[in-house]
Amino acid sequence: MQGSGLPIGHRLPDEALLSGLATGDPELAVTFVRRFQRTVFGVAVAVLGDPQLAEDIAQQTFERAWRHAQIYDSRRGSVLSWLTTIAHNLAIDAVRSRRPEPLAPEDLDALLDAVTETPEQAAIADEAASRLRTAVAGLPREQGRALVMAGIYGMTAQQIADREGIPLGTAKTRIRTAMGKLRNTLPSPKRGDDG
Repeated sequence: MQGSGLPIGHRLPDEALLSGLATGDPELAVTFVRRFQRTVFGVAVAVLGDPQLAEDIAQQTFERAWRHAQIYDSRRGSVLSWLTTIAHNLAIDAVRSRRPEPLAPEDLDALLDAVTETPEQAAIADEAASRLRTAVAGLPREQGRALVMAGIYGMTAQQIADREGIPLGTAKTRIRTAMGKLRNTLPSPKRGDDG
């Protein structure tokens, strides 16, 4: 408290700040939020494209981190990756919940590019996610678009067919072919490592 004028927690490791957040220490909670707020907001903006909604998602992320701080397991990744995963999942949920306004096909191309190029996406990437993004980026554009529309936006094959102006069978084939290519490209997850 004396000396530098910086908050007491400014030099604490991320895990210690998370523990302080869990115990309700107001000073450590403020330091925790300040340390991660730009990254969390960046992840939310990258997914949503809406700064106002991204602010809400960032707030929800910190609330969820506070409520679930006790279950954080450092063996599964850093505090940063845990927090950005929470932000990413909340943002994806928000995208899915506001689906009435469909994404324009030209915007989907930008989203596919962002999946492989933005620093915000790199913040949430671990080695497996990086391999997945590379594999999706390596798919033919039509297959990648169909896969993203189905996997991220939860669209049905019929919705994809309508959106892309293609027959239903073609939409199903694009999704199935893309999934098959990913299965052949990516290693299978190891079973039995969960505990």
